[in-house]
Amino acid sequence: MHGEHKTPGGKMVVVDLDRVDDRLRNVEVSGDFFLYPDELLTAVTSALEGLDATLDQETIADHVRRAIPEGAEMLGTSPQGIAIAVQRALRERET
Repeated sequence: MHGEHKTPGGKMVVVDLDRVDDRLRNVEVSGDFFLYPDELLTAVTSALEGLDATLDQETIADHVRRAIPEGAEMLGTSPQGIAIAVQRALRERET
């Protein structure tokens, strides 16, 4: 499943994932946004892996927010932008 979101005034976020037993699996987050330190991408992906696929957008964004340590930087997107891309990927299955 594939979802994209262009953050207004920012960058593109792309999320690819599988939905297995109503859980997010094999989550990959990419795009032309910037994360510092580089390990932040792994933390964000890990925060999404295994989440309940029926969670609402704000709850998904909260999981991403909690994965971002103090002092880390996310430029060109936001936890909300990533959550939107996740939800779009999940909707792909419904169409």
